[in-house]
This record gives sequence, structure tokens and C-alpha cells, in this order.
Amino acid sequence: MNSATTRNPSVLQWLWLSLAIVVLDLGSKTLASSMLSYNLPVSVLPIFDLRLLHNTGAAFSFLASEEGWQRWLFVTIAVVVSGLIVHWLRQTEPQQKIQALGYAAILGGALGNLFDRIVHGYVVDFLSFHYAGWYFPAFNIADMGITLGAIALIVDALFLSKDRSK
Repeated sequence: MNSATTRNPSVLQWLWLSLAIVVLDLGSKTLASSMLSYNLPVSVLPIFDLRLLHNTGAAFSFLASEEGWQRWLFVTIAVVVSGLIVHWLRQTEPQQKIQALGYAAILGGALGNLFDRIVHGYVVDFLSFHYAGWYFPAFNIADMGITLGAIALIVDALFLSKDRSK
């Protein structure tokens, strides 16, 4: 039997990571929404604030100024990508831990933000870094999962997949 087509029995351990990211994300967004006033920064460090914001767009508020149709576009994209990630995760070999970690982290982040889009119509962001009047776009735990997952996949593709192909 071709190992590339077999189902990965360790996929469940990675789905637990996805679930943990979703729980941390939704819990932190609930706390931020209940404890912070909208767009009123709470300084934590000279370069870091907690600032409750609602993002109707995608990364860096892409399409946020549109009239609402983008909500369902982003919901559709998140559902399709989540399905693809689960499929790819099932195809990973047990030794491909960094790749599986990347997929699981992206999946957890995508599902956290998907929940917000479906329930609220926007994504709750509350982590805000800034320096000398320059503000990085606010983000949340789900966004961190997506970013760290993408970094893991890049590291795997650039440095680890070559070792496996030998």
C-alpha cells in the first residue's frame, strides 16, 4: 500500500493542537470583548497595547471597507482551506512533525477567525504593537496560529523536505 495515500493515525494528536488554539483564541476574544472598550488602548508595555477592534476584512483589513459581501467570501475561503488542511494533514507521514504542526496551527487559527465571521460578522482583534507612531495592524491568537503555522510550513519546505527526499 502506498504510504502517501494511507491515513495518518497520528492526525488526532494534531487536531488537539488545533482545538487548543481555537479554545485559547475564542476565550481571549471573549475576555477582550468583555473587559476592553472599543478602540480605547490599554497600555501594557511602551510598544504594546490591548485595543479592542473589529475587523470585517481579512489580513491587514483587506476589503474591510466593503459593504458586507466580503464576510461570506472569507467564510467560504476559510471553510474550503480548512477542508484542504485536514486532507493534507491526513496525508502527512508521522515523521513529518513540523509540517503537521504547521497545518494544525493554521487550521486552529482559521477556525477561530471563522467562528467570529459567522457569529459576529467580523473578527475580534485586540493585540496591538506600535513604535514611534507606527502601528502594526491589530491581531489575535488565531492570527498568531496562522502565522506560526505558515512559518513552520516554510521551514519544513526549505530545510526539512530535502532531508526526507534523500
